[in-house]
Amino acid sequence: MNFFSRKDIKYFNNFVRKGYLIKNTENKKSSDYLIKTFENLTCKILKKKNIDLNYLHKYISVSDLNEFRIELYNKVNADKNIRLNYFKIGQESLFNIVGNELMMQNKLNVSIQFPNDDSSILPIHSDVWQGNSPYEANLWIPLVNCYKTKSMFILDGKYRYNYFKNKKNFLSSSGKIYKILKKKLIWLKVNKGQFLLFDQTLPHGNIVNVEKQTRISMNCRFKSIFSPYKNKKIAEYFSPISIRAMTEIGNKYESPYL
Repeated sequence: MNFFSRKDIKYFNNFVRKGYLIKNTENKKSSDYLIKTFENLTCKILKKKNIDLNYLHKYISVSDLNEFRIELYNKVNADKNIRLNYFKIGQESLFNIVGNELMMQNKLNVSIQFPNDDSSILPIHSDVWQGNSPYEANLWIPLVNCYKTKSMFILDGKYRYNYFKNKKNFLSSSGKIYKILKKKLIWLKVNKGQFLLFDQTLPHGNIVNVEKQTRISMNCRFKSIFSPYKNKKIAEYFSPISIRAMTEIGNKYESPYL
């Protein structure tokens, strides 16, 4: 039996059917903080006053991109307020889709893809194939408008329960998997100031960005505290961010009969 309202059930079923949702930020102040922090750190690293992130490729060579991304990743994650503001951008949706007692990935990931750069491709994959729990959802936030090949693709959620039937197909290369699923993939349009929350059990990835602008995005995984874990464990990968009162009490309880 499900005690949710009809509205909640419709919302729930829509996510299960599609495998993702795209919404405007749920906290503009937090969204502005994230974008401004990212822009300021980029300018500081490159020693520039102003930079349009869409044209970051004009300031950095492909050969220096990974070094820059790592430095940016470290500086972003050194900001003590960054995780809280990141969470607030999609808090309501996370509570509705994942649960209200949450684990959050300890580090935010930074992804940068220059135009026509084949070194930054993330081939089709499902995070659960690589040790993540199927109970996790990924909150993906763009720092620029993302569309067509400047964005990412995901398997249409209506195929979630049958795409893996022929397991032999998925023991081969990512290139073959992409060809098998190509017609079932959806290219997502997500603008700056919006976020994407998706089911990372669904195969997703990107190809060469043939648009004229750079794609910059961040992503972070969330899961219910009490849902099963796989290779990514508490403390080393996740930490709790919304523990409720009875969970706190239960964790500290010691039986007098033991």
